[in-house]
Amino acid sequence: MDESAPLAGCSAFAWLVGASQLLGVTSVVLTGVWMGHYRGGFAWDGSSQEFNLHPLCMVLGLVFLQGDAILVYRVFRNEPKRNVKVLHGIIHLLALIISIIGIVAVFDFHRAAKIPDMYSLHSWCGMATIILFCIQWVMGLLFFLFPVASSWLRASYLPVHVFCGLVLLVMAIGSCLLGMTEKLLFSIMEPYSLFTPEGVLANVLGILLVCFGVVLGYLITREEYRRPPNPEEESLSVHFKTLTEGGSPTGP
Repeated sequence: MDESAPLAGCSAFAWLVGASQLLGVTSVVLTGVWMGHYRGGFAWDGSSQEFNLHPLCMVLGLVFLQGDAILVYRVFRNEPKRNVKVLHGIIHLLALIISIIGIVAVFDFHRAAKIPDMYSLHSWCGMATIILFCIQWVMGLLFFLFPVASSWLRASYLPVHVFCGLVLLVMAIGSCLLGMTEKLLFSIMEPYSLFTPEGVLANVLGILLVCFGVVLGYLITREEYRRPPNPEEESLSVHFKTLTEGGSPTGP
């Protein structure tokens, strides 16, 4: 039996997970450097320094931590499902709390500076993302962590939940890219075209966020990286097949 293929697959998986974490952490660090070094640092006083918390919290919460929350089902695919569910929910909750802090920071800054709210495409996409993220977390809590729904209802919602998780990650990254471009045009419009260091750093950050999303998407959608079947998942699969194909739960 040739064991080289499974070993190569495990090695590639480990490298991809490592790459995703390097991309994610670097993105958070570069956001901190951008806001800390080029934009004056952080504060909670209604000033532009309070605004600087917004991009940092969004990249850390809605992108990096949300991505890692999804990834736990691949990294810990051989661990008990209940434990992975709890970890998945906790990381998502942490991401939600950090993201809400970022949202409060930007609204507080706008109020202090008398700047209108919710007029840009970035704000519309960002608000839609955070609202849908909240709904997704609550639905996951009710359907899977503390299930109050029947098995057939959970089975019908499971593929929707998985799909929406990936969509929300894409929406979060897209909203970040829109916000970064908006910030650069507001702050350094004239020197931006001259490849000023701040502009280059922000562009590199945007590329890293896209790469993070691509690597996460690859890891999440590859069949060989999925959790091996277990009785709970088999049950959901059977119920879902019954719903979609009209088969019998007791049939083959």
